[in-house]
Amino acid sequence: MLTIKNCETWYDLIRALHGISFEVRQGDIVALLGSNGAGKSTTLKTIMRLLDDDQPEKGTIEFMGKRIDRLDTEEIVRMGISYVPEGREVFPELSVMENILMGAYTRRDTKGIKDDIEAHFRQFPILSQRRNQQAGHLSGGEQQMLAIARSLMSRPKLLMLDEPSLGLSPLLTKEIFSIIKQINADGVTILLVEQNVNMALKYSHYAYLMENGRIVRADKPEVLKEDEDVKEFYLGISTEESVKGYKRYRRKVRFR
Repeated sequence: MLTIKNCETWYDLIRALHGISFEVRQGDIVALLGSNGAGKSTTLKTIMRLLDDDQPEKGTIEFMGKRIDRLDTEEIVRMGISYVPEGREVFPELSVMENILMGAYTRRDTKGIKDDIEAHFRQFPILSQRRNQQAGHLSGGEQQMLAIARSLMSRPKLLMLDEPSLGLSPLLTKEIFSIIKQINADGVTILLVEQNVNMALKYSHYAYLMENGRIVRADKPEVLKEDEDVKEFYLGISTEESVKGYKRYRRKVRFR
């Protein structure tokens, strides 16, 4: 469904993505994992063309067999990609209903929009109860649900989520991931950026590990869970003396 080949993205004189390549297969939940500053969020913004017009500076991005790396963001949304940014970024002064309607700005089918709103209110009952409340007064978990519902209003084929569990309690994190699983079961492919590696590996079909703007590992979750370095530095399972292990891991990343 989505193919990124040798993409480089720059912030002024700083290269944020160093020729990354990866794929997202239709029907999968694919996770991009890594520490802060690894380039995960930059990757999603590059795909959505939310950076400078000349980014990515090199490489290609294809969606459903068509290049999108020089299209406007609105065209990309119309093609079937939707994006939930880190921090949710709801419109705090607008009501829940108005926020959801913002997600349908590319559509003109009034009846379909109305039907989808009611479907999302059934999927997120708390939003239905608060449809006339200002979004800024919702809890963090409720705002995340609203951001997801808003993104689904464009009827995406591919939904990209940036840190959906950020700032949420463990209980709410489980609820959000259950929602993500159901969205995927309903036929929407998911590209997920997430620092909660345990949850991401539990729910994803495939995962890529990023370090310093590069893809350094790629495999099925069950394989990554058994990798000694992933266990120690991302899952918090100490397998050997930490300083020695960290130096070994950094050497591996540096020379890949």
